[in-house]
Amino acid sequence: MADTITRAQLTEAVYQEVGLSRNESAELVESVLAEVSEALVRGEMVKLSSFGSFSVRSKGQRMGRNPKTGDEVPILPRRVLVFRPSHVLKKSINDTLVEAGGDAEDTTTHPDSPSPDSSTP
Repeated sequence: MADTITRAQLTEAVYQEVGLSRNESAELVESVLAEVSEALVRGEMVKLSSFGSFSVRSKGQRMGRNPKTGDEVPILPRRVLVFRPSHVLKKSINDTLVEAGGDAEDTTTHPDSPSPDSSTP
């Protein structure tokens, strides 16, 4: 399983890259996270260029099922956080996967190549 990046690690990265003091770096990280959180609470979309966008979506009430008992249970209306990665981030992630040898097979076919399930006579 992948490691988790903490606030302390973000603060350390800002300290190393920007050159602010550790306290100033911590304040900067907290300030950015607070601003993003407050904007989302207000229902605003937060777009970070070359990273992605965060938004809040409202979900209506629906009927669900308790997996243990099988009983139908109403799921109350709620707001959920949605993250959509940018194409730049997606490409970066996939390029890293390809460079590392990749675990996923390439299922795309070239227009001039025969399909994988066609047999040759």
